[in-house]
Amino acid sequence: MANALYRLKIEYATIAAALIATVSSILIYPRLPIVGEFYVDRLTWYFVISVCAIYLTAALYSKKYFIGTPTKFGLPIYYILLNFFAASMLFTLVTDNLGLMWVGLEATTVSSVLLVLVEGSDAAIEAAWRYVMVVSTGVTFAFISVILVYYSLHTLNINTGATRNPVLALAVSIALVGFGTKVGVFPVNTWLPDAHSEAPPPISAMFSGVLLPVALYVLYRVYLLDPLTQVFTWVATLSIVVAAIMMASQTNFKRLFAYSTVENINLALLGFALNQPLGAVILVIAHAFGKSAAFYSSGLTYKLTGSKNIGDYGLWRAKYLPYSLILSSLCVTGAPPLATFVGEFLILSSLLKYSLTEFTLVVASLGLAFVSTNYHVSRMVFRGAGELKVEDDLMGWISTASALIPLILGVLLIWWFL
Repeated sequence: MANALYRLKIEYATIAAALIATVSSILIYPRLPIVGEFYVDRLTWYFVISVCAIYLTAALYSKKYFIGTPTKFGLPIYYILLNFFAASMLFTLVTDNLGLMWVGLEATTVSSVLLVLVEGSDAAIEAAWRYVMVVSTGVTFAFISVILVYYSLHTLNINTGATRNPVLALAVSIALVGFGTKVGVFPVNTWLPDAHSEAPPPISAMFSGVLLPVALYVLYRVYLLDPLTQVFTWVATLSIVVAAIMMASQTNFKRLFAYSTVENINLALLGFALNQPLGAVILVIAHAFGKSAAFYSSGLTYKLTGSKNIGDYGLWRAKYLPYSLILSSLCVTGAPPLATFVGEFLILSSLLKYSLTEFTLVVASLGLAFVSTNYHVSRMVFRGAGELKVEDDLMGWISTASALIPLILGVLLIWWFL
């Protein structure tokens, strides 16, 4: 009885903490920019809002998802790690010191690797091990880049302005490999499909929706010190091409959405590298909600069918799931009039002016990703008549609400642009 009461308290404490963080992040907007030991400008604020919002939905979703689901080390520890994970990302975003940003990203690794294996399966443990090995190597390169930045500029403040010198160019190049490991750039993204596919849905949502964008934010701040546009755009383009090819051959729907994350985040990286931050920010925010909805829907699909393989489930008979799964699939593939379409349109417009070759490669890859993802999701929803378990209303409602946000945001943005 006492243990159940303790678990109930920490569940509601986590939800309350996430709600407070979300409300607080909204209330600080009129006080921007905040400069000092912390540095929060409008760009930072958009990323903070994304982290807090997905943290809140993940906390709410977790409350229902883990009912009847065995865990490796108990739910109280899970919620403590979830809080630490979110706090580490927020710390990374608001600090004005590149070294402390590196510390914050490393802290996310400590908590998130344990969250990957919370369900305790052999596959989850193996995925967590790969995650530690690959990301730790990447973080080591990131640390070297931080040292070189300090050697070159004699400061680690992120708002020092752009400059040009060989050491700084080397630092930015190494940062692309180091911080790019967390961003998911090719070829250092091998940990990402494994970790996303084996982590619980709320953790997969936080990985795809906010952890990778937080790493992208740090990489962008390093990029601004000495913009190496050509290097960044080609790495991002290659990552998008490889992700699209991998999506076409997937049989596990969580791995499908994981490769979709690689595609979307690298497209946002392309936007930042092309000096199109508006398109990149719109894409990142819309993707955060759309991809979290996709993983929430994936978790609900697993609860209803007992399988992670793409199959003919006949999910159209469920109450909420078909709507959230279709909407989230359309969102992460950039269908109009969703907000991801607006962000992609702005980025591709800049890319067309910059390089016709890269534009052609990216558009072809986005087309392949669109067809692959929506074909697989259509099979899951409209084909088959297998037995489904009882759907959880709260999980379905959170999935659908998260999927609707990019649609509402996209309509408002298109109206605003017109």
